[in-house]
Amino acid sequence: MQPLRKADPSAIAGYRILGRLGAGGMGVVYLARSGGGALAALKLIRAEHAADPGFRERFRREARAAERITGRWVVRVLGSDPEAREPWLATEYVPGPSLAEAVALHGALPGPTVRALGARLASALADMHDAGLVHRDVKPGNVLLALDGPRLIDFGIARSAGATALTATDAMIGTPGFLAPEQARVAGSGEVGPASDVFSLGCVLAYTLTGERPFGTGGVAAVVYRTVHKEPELVGVPAALLPLVAACLAKDPADRPTAAEVRAALGDAEGPAGDWLPPGLPALIAERSSRVLDLPVAEPTMLVNPEQPPGISRRRVLMAGSAAAVAGAGGLTAWLLSRTPGGTGTGVTGAPLATYTIGVLTDLSGPTRTDGRGQERGIRLAVEEFNARADRPFEVRLRVEDDGGKPARAEAAARALLKDPRLVGVLGPTATATAIAAGDALAAAGMPLASVMADVQAGQIKGQETTLTYFQPRTLEDMMIVPFGRYLSERGAVRTAVVEDRAAGRYSWLAVKNLKDYPPSPDKGGVVTSHAVEADSEDFGPAVRAALATDPQGVMFAGVSPRRAALCARALRDQGYRGPCGSVEFALQPEFLAVAGPAAEGWFFGTGYVDPDGLPAARRFTAAYRKRWRLAGTTPVERFATEAYELTNWALQALRTAVSDNVESLATGVRNNLQRSPYAGFAKTYTVFTDKNRPTALAGLFLWQVKGGVPRFLGKFDEAAAKGT
Repeated sequence: MQPLRKADPSAIAGYRILGRLGAGGMGVVYLARSGGGALAALKLIRAEHAADPGFRERFRREARAAERITGRWVVRVLGSDPEAREPWLATEYVPGPSLAEAVALHGALPGPTVRALGARLASALADMHDAGLVHRDVKPGNVLLALDGPRLIDFGIARSAGATALTATDAMIGTPGFLAPEQARVAGSGEVGPASDVFSLGCVLAYTLTGERPFGTGGVAAVVYRTVHKEPELVGVPAALLPLVAACLAKDPADRPTAAEVRAALGDAEGPAGDWLPPGLPALIAERSSRVLDLPVAEPTMLVNPEQPPGISRRRVLMAGSAAAVAGAGGLTAWLLSRTPGGTGTGVTGAPLATYTIGVLTDLSGPTRTDGRGQERGIRLAVEEFNARADRPFEVRLRVEDDGGKPARAEAAARALLKDPRLVGVLGPTATATAIAAGDALAAAGMPLASVMADVQAGQIKGQETTLTYFQPRTLEDMMIVPFGRYLSERGAVRTAVVEDRAAGRYSWLAVKNLKDYPPSPDKGGVVTSHAVEADSEDFGPAVRAALATDPQGVMFAGVSPRRAALCARALRDQGYRGPCGSVEFALQPEFLAVAGPAAEGWFFGTGYVDPDGLPAARRFTAAYRKRWRLAGTTPVERFATEAYELTNWALQALRTAVSDNVESLATGVRNNLQRSPYAGFAKTYTVFTDKNRPTALAGLFLWQVKGGVPRFLGKFDEAAAKGT
């Protein structure tokens, strides 16, 4: 909530105005208190818009539609005056987060929660449809969460089924990604009926169960096209709910169940307060509620006669202030979408905490989506832990953008993040190309970007020579050959053969060069030979045969493809080699294990990430991570989740210092503090790597080995190499 401005009214029709919930081009939504003490969300429309007969008619329709809906799971209308000079509409105020905010903070919600949520939303829609109304904009931002259940809001485009649309001709009504195909096609009003709401409900259920939109993200045209022509992506929807969700998302409205049928399929729409919510959300809702109840009485803004009776004309009141007193909102959606998790009361004043945004730009749908999900989860856990601290000086909101592993999408996502005035930094690109694309866009605005996965070479992001905005607290990819090389040195290996996979281009060439320049066991006259496999060949037999002819004491695969590494492993095994074999992080993927089969056994890999289960100091983190994401004790923590968690804590450390220093630009303060102050995590130390602190970069290298068909974390590369297996 934002404080009132001097030109804002102190009261409207007997409602005491407490603060601003949001504003838009049409008006302002205020938090207000009625004469009886009830809290309300009061929407006030600018007089210039109300002067438009068409707009005023739409507002009358919104008020009438909202007043006709009286079910338990919708917000009730407390009062309205569509005929006033500045029309207003007051509804119940629900202090809990929106469903969109809950998923952004907590990720996908568990099945029982979604069943209860769906049953209650379906009940609300069934009541609407029985009253002859269609909502037409069912989406996560229009669902508020309370302890006893959700509340459906924003009836600004609701209308009678079959009625003539009051919108512009051929206007698409609804929110892309949650609207029905018949809405996306801008069909005649007769086609947009109750079945459209059921389709939108199916989208909401899929999103809540998986954390991802069933028709993807991106430009409006692309999302609309997929909605009309493509099948939804329902991977991750539990099998028990999949048939119902798929039925709701049928392209033909006639093939969808009714809202009442959805309610019946999901079970009882009632239930005791709080029991339907997963851990964390009841506390958040209770905190928001107590914060609102503790609000101080706002200081008077406009000049209002305290003796003025409630029924007096507002014209005299408004004459005391500027016409600009009433800024705008085009529906209750406006303030919902602008709300953030911030605003915790502090001390006895109830003053809200400042809220800042950290952007998460990662791959959630492309080739590195598994690592991207691990990063997002680690970042989210760190932020949730920070926001739960009693001594936090501010709160942090996450805004997640899926780049799909594509540079163009990463650049667009970075520009979208920059529109948030509270943005202080961005974390998480999973690939070098996406980091460069996003980095160029963010660098122009001086916004810091950090990644624990991408390896961006000097000069690849613009402007880094004068202003450092990109931070990469991970070892260089070129150094990942070091762990296996160190293992061979500890074993006294003198002859090392390298199978050079030329499909890897520069990477394999540089790996061979570095190994020849710095061979294992240099004090014993170590020698490295290389044996190439051309990029267009999958026959590793000849290269392996040539390598084994040198009688090697260790064989290194220099490449990036898990499949081609597996082919190399199989060729080595087929030709009888049983000595040490190794490669790097790129090849250590499930595909390597699947294709190599028994030939993968014993292979070593150098990586820049850890398995926190192998670190005694990480026990608290692994317990919290598994609890948060409902993982079994034997389920591994995803790759890079640990590093992303610690990267976030490093960024939060930098932000906290910037806030305490009262710097003019927090983004600049974060940038400077990242350069000045390393962060000592339980996995490694996070700092800006330079040629001067190369040993620190080496400290971020780790050794793994395949044992029993499973990759096993051996620890820091030098300690693990000395210890042996």
